Amino acid sequence: MSFQAYLDAVEQKTGLSPRQLLDIARQKGFDDPAVKAGEILDWLKSDYGLGRGHGMAMVHVIKKGEKIDARHVGSAGTHRDKSDTLWLDGVATKPS
Repeated sequence: MSFQAYLDAVEQKTGLSPRQLLDIARQKGFDDPAVKAGEILDWLKSDYGLGRGHGMAMVHVIKKGEKIDARHVGSAGTHRDKSDTLWLDGVATKPS
């Protein structure tokens, strides 16, 4: 499953775009470097019912932003994507 597919599924599961969840996470201070991934995962699970895989995709976006490592672009790897920039503004507005 591509990284982007995880984020698209997060929107389906929560009703919120990844950008909206990112904004909430920032308001709660989860983007602070001192905050551990486990704390963010606990929040995403308790408030939104997200499991570890979908939660870790959001942890990446919260902690590192919308860019992913270029080695995942066009590769045959697990989290292969077409672009090194993830679309956070929702499936309905995603360019084709």
